[in-house]
Amino acid sequence: MGSELIIIPIIFGAIFGVFYLFFSTRNKERLALIEKGADASIFMKGRQSTAPIWKVFILNLALILMGIGIGIFIASLLDNYTSLDNDAVYPSIIFFMAGAGLFVGFKMTKDLDKE
Repeated sequence: MGSELIIIPIIFGAIFGVFYLFFSTRNKERLALIEKGADASIFMKGRQSTAPIWKVFILNLALILMGIGIGIFIASLLDNYTSLDNDAVYPSIIFFMAGAGLFVGFKMTKDLDKE
């Protein structure tokens, strides 16, 4: 009964620890580079050519939802017109089409980065 009360703070503490270590280490690295006389523009080096994160998120979300919808439609057709087991058809086609949608989203995201 009491294990739930222990697990939740441990999970949140681990997440906090990871973020704290990431940001404190990044800050220390940047301070060390500035002390050595490095230019501050190196911190923004990779950010100019990438697409905004909201465009990538919306594109991938739209494509995965379309993939799931097409997967349900194809699974319904296969269930009605074939003798395949519907317990296996629905999850397999839905996951396959969702994966195909994410793959197309990855390819389209690469094209967004080129623009």
